[in-house]
Amino acid sequence: MAFVTEEQIQQFHEDGFLVLEEFFTTEECDAMREQIHKIIAKMDVPPHCRTEFSTSEEEQLKAQGSADYFLTSGDKIRFFFEKGVFDEKGDFSVPKEKSINKIGHALHAYDPIFKQITHSSKVQELGRKLALEKPVVVQSMYIFKQPGIGGEVRPHQDATFLYTEPLGRVLGLWIALENATQENGCLWFIPGSHTNGITRRMVRAPPGTIPCTQFIGSERTYQDSQFIPVPICKGGLILIHGEVVHKSELNSSERSRHVYTFHLMEAKDTSWSKENWLQPTPELPFSPLYT
Repeated sequence: MAFVTEEQIQQFHEDGFLVLEEFFTTEECDAMREQIHKIIAKMDVPPHCRTEFSTSEEEQLKAQGSADYFLTSGDKIRFFFEKGVFDEKGDFSVPKEKSINKIGHALHAYDPIFKQITHSSKVQELGRKLALEKPVVVQSMYIFKQPGIGGEVRPHQDATFLYTEPLGRVLGLWIALENATQENGCLWFIPGSHTNGITRRMVRAPPGTIPCTQFIGSERTYQDSQFIPVPICKGGLILIHGEVVHKSELNSSERSRHVYTFHLMEAKDTSWSKENWLQPTPELPFSPLYT
């Protein structure tokens, strides 16, 4: 892994994101992919979990929010599916490893391989370089971006979903487990867009309400020309400020774009919003990054 320089940290503060190529080894990436294969092989999808995942706001609310399955996934390893992968009986209409949009949100806590990667010495070292005093891991996801059907993710800021007071305390680490290109749906960013706060929040609705999350405020309108593509090779890591605007396009290629991503919060002098969909639980409080 390349040593992270002061210039790179400076660049991160200017742009709101930072690309660190070759942060993880090919072997580490392959170990994560193999582990996910094992998890999928054992996956038994109960009928009530056949929840589709979508990015259009209405569908996102309906599919994710209305499902208690999503709201209670913060301290579990759970499966979220692409649209149209189940037939009318609720059985898979495609091979099951091709059906999944993502697995979340506690791989970092319960899976030995993902736990090891999340708390690896190089990630801890990066946290110290960023002057994080009490970073905690709030969630993790394995994202598949399936070939041909891996949907677009519209422009958003992570702090919309993971809100803190003050802002500026949430950080995403996004690890490419295979090459991410413009063809298979790499990330796009608006450099410097992390300094304008946020205009939209996803919050828990009152208990018993359907859908069980709702949006307050609305997303700003962005022009395509503001975004720059950020392709990255297998093993690379992208550091993502909680308020930087980013998106990814549909994967129209024949190659998947697997990613392991997790979010850190600087817990020192920070309050995690009680209205966030994701809440620490007695079973799984947010775990300290530094071991």
